[in-house]
Amino acid sequence: MALLDRLFKLREDPDTAKPFLQHLEELRWMILKMALALGICMTGSLYYQKTLVHLMERPLAQIDPSLVSKLQNLGVIDPITISFSLAFYAGIVLSFPLLLFFVAQFVIPALTRKERHIVFPAIAVGFGLFLTGVLLCYFVILPQTLRFCFDYSKSLNFAPSWTVREYFSFVTQMLVAFGAAFELPVAVIVLAYLELVTFALLNRTRPYAYVLVLTLAAILAPTPDPLSFLALGGPMCLLYEACIWIAWMLEKRRQNG
Repeated sequence: MALLDRLFKLREDPDTAKPFLQHLEELRWMILKMALALGICMTGSLYYQKTLVHLMERPLAQIDPSLVSKLQNLGVIDPITISFSLAFYAGIVLSFPLLLFFVAQFVIPALTRKERHIVFPAIAVGFGLFLTGVLLCYFVILPQTLRFCFDYSKSLNFAPSWTVREYFSFVTQMLVAFGAAFELPVAVIVLAYLELVTFALLNRTRPYAYVLVLTLAAILAPTPDPLSFLALGGPMCLLYEACIWIAWMLEKRRQNG
């Protein structure tokens, strides 16, 4: 119980200045807690590695169930590295709320009372949006992307022959990229709530923001092909547009009282 209290207890005396070395110690402790949470979730995910593999194969099986058995294993240790890679990404998803919480523990003392008030709602919304991005990609974007790539390859008289390393790398990176991309509204809404950005500013800088968002989508996209870029960039632009109007609603609510 004492260990759990230390893990999840919020730091006290937020208005008290502390020595630089003490801040470094708290930063080290935060990193250790994040590594421990990720390690435990990753270890638990390894126990269900076969289930994870089947889940990642499901979008491919929707095109043609026989394609799963046609994935080529060209590397001797590829099955091992893929199992650890899937466990790592699953560990990130499972431990994501804890990772955010530990970061909040570290930064809360440096925040004002108003800023502290929105930390935990932002964590909850951030995790919800992360899961939304992952699930949207898994059930909608990923199957359509794989089908398009498969059909396009066939239309050019190429025989689609994918390796297990390439396939699982593409799928996991696509899922994590969408989860990360859906965190954009949290950042914008928090800034709008703290009045660091306004509706007028967001509306005026919309064209430049879209360029930045699309650049970010190009970086996060697992492959450089236009389809992955558009599949990720499109939802990100829609999310940013939603953020602009949420900022407008926050301002109206603030003005009304």
